[in-house]
Amino acid sequence: MDLTLNRRDILTRTLPAAAFAGASLGSLGTLMAQPPAQGQMGQKSIIGSMIMQAAGNGQYKLPPLPYDYDALDPHIDAQTMQLHHDKHHQGYVDGLNKAVQGMTEMASGEIDDAKLAALERNLSFNGGGHLLHTIFWATMSPDGGGAPEGELAEAINAGFGSVDGFRNYFSKAAGGVKGSGWGLLAYEPLGDRLIVFALNEHDTKLMAGACPLLPLDVWEHAYYLKYQNRRADYIKAWWNVVNWKAVGEAYAWARKAFHGRKGEGE
Repeated sequence: MDLTLNRRDILTRTLPAAAFAGASLGSLGTLMAQPPAQGQMGQKSIIGSMIMQAAGNGQYKLPPLPYDYDALDPHIDAQTMQLHHDKHHQGYVDGLNKAVQGMTEMASGEIDDAKLAALERNLSFNGGGHLLHTIFWATMSPDGGGAPEGELAEAINAGFGSVDGFRNYFSKAAGGVKGSGWGLLAYEPLGDRLIVFALNEHDTKLMAGACPLLPLDVWEHAYYLKYQNRRADYIKAWWNVVNWKAVGEAYAWARKAFHGRKGEGE
């Protein structure tokens, strides 16, 4: 049997996964949205539930905000939230659905190199934008702020020396993005550790298997109405709305997804 993938195989089999680049994210979202086993967390993961609302019936969808537009005031204003969610995020959803449709149409005809390259770019850009925004909304709350607790806090202390050290490192990474992009805390399963990335635009080409846990949008549309060019002030204010409970849930589910319980399978 010939196991070689031709160009049409690559297009039809691999690009849908590339739309949500960052290996295992789709399966992670499904896992986090499942009811926990007895004795585990008492409710569905906040992030997982939102991810499951971000697609359905073969179409990507805009998940509703889990709070009102003005709920994050005074740190993030209502007008910014409405425009950011209803217009910008919706644009990424529409772009992703259009790119997937283009993939289907191209796969049934002649595959042009230039069009294929543009399609891959659109899938990555809009897919990354859709996923990162979905997690972004879920990891903020009007009751947010404070500090992480439990296993998440232990992992942060192990990886960054202290919570304050992590905040400083993350803030510098996000503040240093050239142009538009994101700061991101992710779980890296091979080393079973937390890592921080600075992403350009919506480029989710992370280390293989790395799972986003806490993204911060530093595109200008995320803060300019309130903070103008003062990105550092926006980042400082954002820490007041971080939903550490949601991040902690996602971290716990991610570790279980890749490592399970100690002793299982032995």
